[in-house]
This record gives sequence, structure tokens and C-alpha cells, in this order.
Amino acid sequence: MAIPFVLADWLVIAAYLLLLVAGGWIFTPRGTASARDYFLAGGNVPAWLAAISVLSATQSAATFLGGPDYGFHGDLTYLGGNIAGLIGAVFVAHVMIPRFYAMRATTAYELLTLRFSPRATRWAGGMFLIGRVLAGGARVYLAAIALAMVIAGGVSAGSIMVAAALLVIASVLFTFVGGLKSVLWNDLMQFIVYLGSAIAVLLFLRWSIPASTAEIVRALANAPGGVDKLRLFDWSTDLSRPFSMLAIVTGLTLLYIANAGMDQDTTQRLLSCRDARTGARGLYLSVLATVPAVGIFIVIGLLLHVFYQRPELMGGAAATAGVQFGGEKISIFMHYILTELPGGLRGLVTVGICAAAVATTNSALNAMSSVLVQDFYRPWRVARGPVPEAHFVQAGRAGMGVIGAAMLAMAVASYYWQRHSDMGLLEFALQVMVFTYAGLLGVYFTALFTTRGTTASVIAALLTGFLTIVLLQPAIARGLGLPGALTALSFPFQLCIGAAVAFLVCAAPRGGVART
Repeated sequence: MAIPFVLADWLVIAAYLLLLVAGGWIFTPRGTASARDYFLAGGNVPAWLAAISVLSATQSAATFLGGPDYGFHGDLTYLGGNIAGLIGAVFVAHVMIPRFYAMRATTAYELLTLRFSPRATRWAGGMFLIGRVLAGGARVYLAAIALAMVIAGGVSAGSIMVAAALLVIASVLFTFVGGLKSVLWNDLMQFIVYLGSAIAVLLFLRWSIPASTAEIVRALANAPGGVDKLRLFDWSTDLSRPFSMLAIVTGLTLLYIANAGMDQDTTQRLLSCRDARTGARGLYLSVLATVPAVGIFIVIGLLLHVFYQRPELMGGAAATAGVQFGGEKISIFMHYILTELPGGLRGLVTVGICAAAVATTNSALNAMSSVLVQDFYRPWRVARGPVPEAHFVQAGRAGMGVIGAAMLAMAVASYYWQRHSDMGLLEFALQVMVFTYAGLLGVYFTALFTTRGTTASVIAALLTGFLTIVLLQPAIARGLGLPGALTALSFPFQLCIGAAVAFLVCAAPRGGVART
């Protein structure tokens, strides 16, 4: 099916491409002498820029497409989940960031070298690489859906591969020469683009609804079936609900702790500041800024509910909501973009989705390359003789090429994975991250709060955490005949169980006195 793009749309897309080229030229440093400059931007990043970069890295195309989808089908409980972000930020800011700065760490996993051994660091770093390739590839896939519709007029494995390849290549080019410094300023530019496009579509959508704001609020509070779509907190104890208050204060809090303190993709930005205090301030700012940023996308979903399902507010006839385009299942927001937005604005929103994807992907590439080089390649190369520091900058650039190819493969695999899953886009993106976070949480809690554990138990815990999450996947749990309570667990509760099992495994043997 052909996409109804007009000249105005292509002009917007062309302007965005020119902005990418200009930004890449302006923000790329002309000389990067050391790996610390390349991976930590020289350690002089202000808190506000670190905060925007963290926000840009975490609010991917999953938020752009999944946020409206969640608001359309649900309520505001995902927004209430930011309480978990605040709790997690307090822990990371006061417990983890000061330790990282005290040891002048380049990656989050160097802490394990002091506590256990370099081998433990490499295993943790390897687990991060696996998890981030899975999560990063899934996010590239979600953005590639939109781009594939523009390029090919539909979604197929081939069109997803082409679209994902374009996104990965653009991301590599942005970070290849200048490293994290290029990523940070590019994140700022992409953040402005995708947030601006979201605000534009929010205003247009609101203008398209003839009802007053008071009427809309009343209608959302009294949706069909007695549903309150303005509900912010879900007090249910149902373990299948991923954004209940119980899930927020348990599994989602663990998810935020792992993301900010154990995931190099985020931690790298916090380590690039002048000192621990500035890094902590950047983390707090990012959490606070997440609320309005994510709120915009959720509110778009609520207004889409009015637009498509509340004819009494639309002058008697709501628009027809399809879930297919070119024979493929798509999100409600993607349907709205393709069928309702006027020329120019449709191109702007498409650009916004791509901006979210590029910002997320280039940050992941740089973070994964830093772990690959600093925790794996550098120790191996230094043991074989001295080399100039510039050698590791070149190694970092080569590493990004390898990782980009792996993320591309995962993006294509996600096409098949998500097609056979009933999860929404937000849940799909977050679920992927849980597989490696379980083991990392168990290992870090052992390292931080006990004197137990050995390198062998670290390795066992990382593998056990990963395997536990695999076994808790609903289809696998049912196939194994696990108790009914374990066959429908949402991802926050899967993470709780996986982290607990990993902690018990890691802390089982007696270890030496912690040296952190």
C-alpha cells in the first residue's frame, strides 16, 4: 500500500536530513586523543546535558509509538511508574555513583574488578552487551516499522531490514568520529526534534476534537465499561499487571536501579560529568524531565481514544480506527499518522520517530563499544605490550561497527518475535531488558552489601538470572507445568524473582573482604 506522502512531507524529511549533516559537522570534535575523551567526553559534561542525554537514550521509539498505544488502551498508570524512577535514582545517586567516581571508572563494571576480579568484570560486561544488543535491536525494530512504511509502503522482513540498516548506519556515523561528545550534543538535537513533533501532533489532535476540555476530562474519567482512563495509580495485587503500585515499588524500581547504575548505556552519561555530585544531579533532572516528556505521549493516546471511540464528543461520528495497514498489524498512533495527519505534519512525526531511534541507537553503540574496549580489549592488548592511547580510540570505532551489525540482526529477529507476542510496544521494549538485568542486580547487591561471593559465583549468578527469566516467560512456564501463579507474571515480578535467585547464587559462597 502506498504511503500518502506529499511534497510538504518530503521537504520536512529533507530538512531533517540536512539538520543531521549540519549537526554531525558542528558537534563532532576535530581531535580525540584518549579513550577517556572518546568514551566519557573528557569528564566535563554539565548536569543538564547529561540529563537530556539520559532522557533521550531511554525514551526511544518504543515511547513514541508505545506511549500513545498504552494511553489509548489503558490509562495513566504507566506515567505513575515514574515513582519507581525517583526511588531508583535516590539509590543510584547515593550508593553507586559516588563509588564509581571514587575509582575513576570508565564503565559501570570496573567496580567488580575491585570486589571480585577482572574476570567477573568481563562476565558482567558481556552480559550487558548481550542484553543491550537485545534491547537496542528491539528498539531499532520499533522505529523501523514507521520508516519501512515510508520506504516500502508496508511491513515485511525485507523492509524492516532496510529501514533498520538505515537507522543503524546513521547512528554509527554520528558517534564514529567524536565518540560520546558527539552523542551528547546529537541527543540534544534529536530530543528537540522528536519532542517538538509530539507536541505538534498533540495540538493538532486536540484541535480536531470539537468538545471542550472539561467535556473531554469528564469523558475520560467515565469511559465505557466504568473505566477511569485518568487513573494514575493501580492498587491491584494482580501480578500480571506491569504498572500496578505493587509492581512500581518492587520490580520497576529494580529495573530503574539496573538501568541507571548497571547499564553502561545510561551510566556512561552520569560518569561523564565533572564529579559525583554533578552526575547525581543529572540523574535527578532526567527523572523529573521524564514525567512531562512521557506524559505528552500518554495524553496523545487518551485523545486518540476520544477521536476514535467517543462519537458523542466528535459531533456524532468518531473516525474509523483500523489496526491493519498493508495487511500488517500496527499501533493506533501509527494508523493515525498514516491516515489523519495533513501533509507536512505527517513528515514531521515520521522524522520524530526516526530522531528517537537515532538518539537511542547511537548512545547504545558508544556505550557498548566502551565496555567492549575498556573491559575486554584493553586488558588483553596492554598485557601484550604498550600501545599509544589513540589505538584504543580506533578500537572503539571498530567495535561500534561490530555492535551495529549485531543490533541490526536483532531488529530483524524482533520482527518475528513481536509478531507472535501479545505484548504492547512499551512492554515489549521493557521486557527485553529484564533478561540480563536480573543477574546484574543479584551480583551488584552482593558486591555492595555483603562480603560474600567469588568470581565463580558471579558467573553462576549472571547465567542463573538470565535462565530464570527465560523459564518465567508465560509460554515456557506453561509448557514446563509451573504453578499457575508463575505462568502469567508481568515483567517487573519476573525481574524480582530473577534478581532474588541470582543474589542467592552469588552470595552463597564465602568471599573476601570487599575492596570497594
